[in-house]
Amino acid sequence: MRDDERAALDSALSVALGEPVTIHASQRLSAGASRRTWALELHLADGATRSVVLQRELPGGVRAAAGMAGEAELLRAAADQGVPVAPVVASDDGPGGTGDVLGAWIVLDHVDGETIPRRILRDDEFERARGRLVEQCGHALAGIHRIPLDRAAGLTSGDQVDQFRGVLDAFGDPHPAFEIAFRWLGANRPVDAPSDAVVHGDFRMGNLIVDGGGLRAVLDWELAHLGDPAEDLGWFCSRAWRFGSPLEAGGVGTLTDLLEAYRSAGGRALDVDDVRWWQVLGTLKWGIMCIVQASRHQSGASRSVELAAIGRRVAETEEDVLALIDGPSDLVPSVAVAGDDPLVTGVPRGPHVRPSAAELLDAVSEYLATVRDEVPGRLGYHARVAGNVVDLVGRELDLGPAVATAHRARLDTLGVADDDALAAGLRCGDVDWTDPTVRRAVRASVRDTLAIAHPGYWEVPS
Repeated sequence: MRDDERAALDSALSVALGEPVTIHASQRLSAGASRRTWALELHLADGATRSVVLQRELPGGVRAAAGMAGEAELLRAAADQGVPVAPVVASDDGPGGTGDVLGAWIVLDHVDGETIPRRILRDDEFERARGRLVEQCGHALAGIHRIPLDRAAGLTSGDQVDQFRGVLDAFGDPHPAFEIAFRWLGANRPVDAPSDAVVHGDFRMGNLIVDGGGLRAVLDWELAHLGDPAEDLGWFCSRAWRFGSPLEAGGVGTLTDLLEAYRSAGGRALDVDDVRWWQVLGTLKWGIMCIVQASRHQSGASRSVELAAIGRRVAETEEDVLALIDGPSDLVPSVAVAGDDPLVTGVPRGPHVRPSAAELLDAVSEYLATVRDEVPGRLGYHARVAGNVVDLVGRELDLGPAVATAHRARLDTLGVADDDALAAGLRCGDVDWTDPTVRRAVRASVRDTLAIAHPGYWEVPS
């Protein structure tokens, strides 16, 4: 932070705490799309120290619906309902006062624990916590949904189907699987569901602080809004937030257990079908978000191998959304995975050269694996992502022609020229989205795509 920013925050925190405060140390924790986060160590007048976390909104980023002051009040209201949250120290919506220097900001007390889902779901130190998390999350969600509306000023509701329809249309990418999802969502909207409860909006693994005893705090409230409480449960149960676990509720338990815990804590009686609609919408939303994030790389706004790789995760969400709608499938990819016998014959070959393109990619992949294992932190993580991208490119070189041939045959069977025509036909009704032949053809192409992007993804319990 700049000197003027530090001085402004010193002054604001001194007023909030009723005693002189100085920031002794600061460490940048993250650089998200909408906020910047720092860990701060405060020195108090009596010589004691206090660890806090500062979040500042970025110009042009996603703003908390109620502003930072409204978010602070929402956190206090959640705590009053028994929801574990980081205690609020101070906040400012800006502009005016400190907002002229810092913009909108909020300071929370530091809460010890882990947020990285793969550690929480796999490491031995969290074994006891995993046995308690479903019940704790059910209770936390019930508490969130009890927050009085008079303490949720500024929160609004909206039609997310229409919202994400507009986002997908803005990119112009054809996704027949998503068109089927939109049609299914329209035909199966919940009847008489409440729409005026406080909804967290991003309750999932990764936004929870967990220690050896379980849930310590629910984070990231900037997407809070008014809506159907079932939305939060459906989002928590989306496959993207299970991180490889077969357990539907956040990777730590069953949906039935989550619903029972939610009911026992005073939440509305919900059944699997109530949550399923929101699982479909949540999965569709995440797929469209993957398109948005990849576009940041493609446009040059934020060049990143991580963002580029996220674009190929869209096929995962297409498989997930079709699985939620149609259930298990006996389809297998029409192509083998890389490493099997050659599967495209009669393709012209260039001059004989060694090492071949595939062998060169293998060499780069092996190098990146070495970097991944020896370099800590974000650089090592990005080496792992880059290695996965190199492997994906190798599979596409190997399998791509056969995938394209099989896809062309399916389009011919359906009587459409390309994916644009198929997606447009599904949307307007010229292609019957309820036709099992259509749905099977779309899912077969999704699984062929996954044979390149993520081999075996369809085999993992969803």
